[in-house]
Amino acid sequence: MSDIHKNDDGKPKLTLTPRGIIWAISYVRMYGLKKYPETGEHGWKNIDIDRLRNATYRHFMHYLDDPEGVDAESGLPHLWHLACNVAFLCERERWGMCSSGWVKIHNGEVEDDSK
Repeated sequence: MSDIHKNDDGKPKLTLTPRGIIWAISYVRMYGLKKYPETGEHGWKNIDIDRLRNATYRHFMHYLDDPEGVDAESGLPHLWHLACNVAFLCERERWGMCSSGWVKIHNGEVEDDSK
């Protein structure tokens, strides 16, 4: 073992993220790629933001109505679709693809745009 100290203070501990959500999002993404093969794996970046928000809201409403409900087309839980859509929205915000003034993340750090 080395005596070198690696300073991880302030860095996100990604292992705190529940692994189930990663699996859920992956299954929804695989379904989406099968349904829309022409868009490729980055096609979600081109979805109109209002359309994405509405899809998110629809899956959320279905989930509230029936927490164990599944999407009729994919057969996957509405909650999984909700998680995937929220992940898309988070990434869109992260890269400044929305004009709502949210903070931007760069290399795992929140950027301060006020300077």
